[in-house]
Amino acid sequence: MTSIPSNKPYRVGRSRTGLGLFATKPIKKGTKIIRYFGPLLDSKKKEEDAIENKYLFELNNRWTIDGSVRKNIARYINHACRPNAESDVKPRKRKVFIRAIKNIEPGEEINYDYGTDYFKAYLKPIGCKCDACEKKRKKKRAEARAEKARLKAKAERKALKKAEKLAKEQQKAEAELKEKLKAKAARKSKKLNGHSLNGKSLNGKSLNGKHLNGNGRARVADRKPAGRKQPVSAPAPALQA
Repeated sequence: MTSIPSNKPYRVGRSRTGLGLFATKPIKKGTKIIRYFGPLLDSKKKEEDAIENKYLFELNNRWTIDGSVRKNIARYINHACRPNAESDVKPRKRKVFIRAIKNIEPGEEINYDYGTDYFKAYLKPIGCKCDACEKKRKKKRAEARAEKARLKAKAERKALKKAEKLAKEQQKAEAELKEKLKAKAARKSKKLNGHSLNGKSLNGKSLNGKHLNGNGRARVADRKPAGRKQPVSAPAPALQA
């Protein structure tokens, strides 16, 4: 790793995206933190215009800084959609400085916006990992979880309501059936107590037309009433010849 003089207010350290540049001292807003430098590439020269890497810093239509050299410590500064620094470009001097646009505290990572073209070419395809974008993704994930929980709770309430409705309908059906059975049993009991069986009364009335609870006797079917015996006539005398 490239060594940095101890009097500098920054250090290279481990970041979310790999390596990054971190403040080691308080950096006030407006302070020039570090220069972004490297070989100048002339777009009019085909061999230089053909060079491609992630550390190219375009000054204007002709000149571009190739910041891929390891001595360029500013190359370790990462992109942020809500940065605490910015690039201060001096096209005529062909220089770029990274300047603080906020007060930066020790231990805080230094970052700046790489620009729309770089974002679309390199960051958007893989997803920006700056703090602002991470917070957005975290918020969206939290909202998605909350929405999922809301829909689940809604489905559970709906299922519970449906179950309660079915239970009430079942209780009502059981109660109606119970009432029907009770009424049927009452009608059957009424027939057997004080009413008729095969058209005949059982409670102090008559069975087969005869009285059961009075002084009279029941006549036995197919039997003649008892009476006096009739005298047997003597045989007629035989006639003599």
